[in-house]
Amino acid sequence: MPRPSPLRQMLKRAGWPALVILVMGFFAYHAVLGPNGVLAYRDYQRKLTVRKAQYACLEKVRADLRNRVELLDPRHADPDMVDELVRRKLNVAHPDEFIVPITGEQAARTRCGIRLDD
Repeated sequence: MPRPSPLRQMLKRAGWPALVILVMGFFAYHAVLGPNGVLAYRDYQRKLTVRKAQYACLEKVRADLRNRVELLDPRHADPDMVDELVRRKLNVAHPDEFIVPITGEQAARTRCGIRLDD
């Protein structure tokens, strides 16, 4: 009867525990360094604070726009707002004035520091 070699016997006994250790190492690595791991959590927290600040800024811009809409109510329009809109639409300005046109979305993005690549 042939006797199994000690190397083969050792590999047979250590095979399953080694496989389990490799699987546990795989999951531990991804739990710490993976895209949803512990180290990525700090980056998520930083992004969350930035987004909250941008949201607060956009809420302020929204309140400003809501106020402008209320000032243009046909029942009781604000004379200053009407003057501003008429001068803008008719392109009438005093010689000492300087007009910088910025669209609403661009103005909100610049005020709130929002980049398109975020």
